[in-house]
Order: sequence, then C-alpha cells, then structure tokens
Amino acid sequence: MASASELIRTYFMMGVTYKDMQRLLRDCHGVEISQRHLKRQLSHMHLFRRKEYCDIEDVVEFVGSQIKNSGMLHGYRWMHQKCAESGIRCRREDVRVVLRYLDPAGVQFRQARRLHRRTYFARGPNFIWHIDSYDKLKPFGICINGCVDGYSRKVLWLNCYFTSSDPKVVAAYFVGTVCKLQCCPKLVRTDDGTENVDLLQMQTFLRRNGADSLRGHKSALTGTSPHNQCIESWWGILRKECAEFWLVAFHNLKNCGQFDGGYIDRNIIQFCFMALIQVSEIVLNTFILLLVSYEYNKKIESDQLPPVTCKLPGVTLCPSICG
Repeated sequence: MASASELIRTYFMMGVTYKDMQRLLRDCHGVEISQRHLKRQLSHMHLFRRKEYCDIEDVVEFVGSQIKNSGMLHGYRWMHQKCAESGIRCRREDVRVVLRYLDPAGVQFRQARRLHRRTYFARGPNFIWHIDSYDKLKPFGICINGCVDGYSRKVLWLNCYFTSSDPKVVAAYFVGTVCKLQCCPKLVRTDDGTENVDLLQMQTFLRRNGADSLRGHKSALTGTSPHNQCIESWWGILRKECAEFWLVAFHNLKNCGQFDGGYIDRNIIQFCFMALIQVSEIVLNTFILLLVSYEYNKKIESDQLPPVTCKLPGVTLCPSICG
C-alpha cells in the first residue's frame, strides 16, 4: 500500500484541490489529516501551486512533442493538465501562449463556437451503462467498441479490434468488465444491432432475480444510436482529442493512392496502427479520469445518492463505487 506522502504527491500531480485531497485520503485510504498539516506536508515535499515553476523551455519542448501527434487536437486546458500529469509545473497562461505560438492554426480551429447541449442525468453509479461502436475508422479496418457509465462518465472499456460486429466479441467485453468490477449495471443501453444480441441476453440473465422493477428483460434498453446520449458524447470527445489525427493520416494515405480499401491494405493498417490507436485511447481515457477524479463529483459530495450495484449469484461485491 502506498504511503500517505506518495498518495499526497499523486493527488497533487493530478490537480486535486486541498479539500478534495483531504476527502479522498479519508474516504478511500483511511488517512485522517487536517488541511493545515496537508499543506505543511506539501511544503516539505517542495510541491507548490503558484511557485517553483519549470523553465519555459521545458514547457515549449513538451508542448512541441505533444502537437506532433493526436495532442495537436488539445486545447490549452487539456494541455496544461497533461503538463501537470508529466511533472511539468507551469502556469495555464504560459501553456496558452505557447500553444498559440506553436500551433496558431489549431488554436483558430478550436475557437469555433459549438452548440449548448441539454443536461444528462443518471440516478447513480452503475445504474446505466451506455454501449456503442465507433465506425469512423472502420473503412480502414479499425473497429472501436466502448462502454461508458452514465453517472460517473467513466469509460468501462474502449477496445480496438478488426471487428465490432461479432456478438461474441462485444459480449466478451461486457463479461470481462462485469468480472473485473464484480458488479453489473441495473440497465444497459445499446442500439438494435445484431452485435449486441449476446450482451443483452447476458444482462437479462444477470438481472433475472433483481429485487426492483428493472429486472429481467426490463434491464436492457435498445434504440437508435444517436439517442444513446452519453456514449455519443464520448465519441465526440474521442473524435476531437484522438481519432481526428488518425482519420486525417489514413485519408492522406488514401488520397496519395497508397490505400485502396482492399483486404491487404486494411490488414497492413491493422498490423501497423491498431496497437498505437489502442494506446492513444488508453492515454486519453486516463487523462479523462484525471480530470473527473479531482472534481470528485458534486452529486457524491452531497451524499444523497448511494452507489447502485447489482449482486451476482455467488459473488460478494465491493461496497465502493465501481463506476
């Protein structure tokens, strides 16, 4: 188990506020510490919010390396958090100026206005899982399938493979996540595709003896993909912060006549790039978790919504939040 000093350092590098850091140490690690002593500990470790910044040349070098790949899609807030995650302590304003200098075209592109979306609400962790496939890279042989918890927005799985249409493949993702978390959702929300048939049957079986009104067949919801709001929102983030880089790269290959969409070309793309795309998605998902972790969801902070889990036969579930 990590020591209190290591935990404090980790949460500090994640950007967690002092108040939330104190709460996380108490609730998740059983470490009682006052805010005054917490600040004293940080001072002893030479960890400060607004002094001892890194040299600006280090910031320029790091940002320059990031914008050579899918990091070119990040705004200055995202890039500042990535700097903090990598141990580079700097001002957010410095990152903004560096980005504007190194990538003026990207900054101008991100300044375009966007629509204000409606508010989404879920009753609690693991109440509903949203499952869908991302097919924008499918013409190049890359199929992505993902699942997002509706309450915490945690990405439960995000996997690259050569197919997302095989029911056995999607069902394996679901079973693996259920076994890992030792719980299943009260509801799953998918589209009407045949790739979800086995998954829906498994969800119905796991919830067959539920003590609430959402048991059995009522625990599986299907509908059109655009109305699967939470996962569609995640695909927007994935496109903006990761997939756009690969789409541009693959379309450039196609426009140069180096990709014709045939069997051999698609297999070459899979062999060369599938692992790289999977890694970039994992990095993006980890970064998303860092952003939401130090927020420490205000719904949980109010202590009004307890964790929602569903027992499996013969399995003892962890009382903590699995989502």
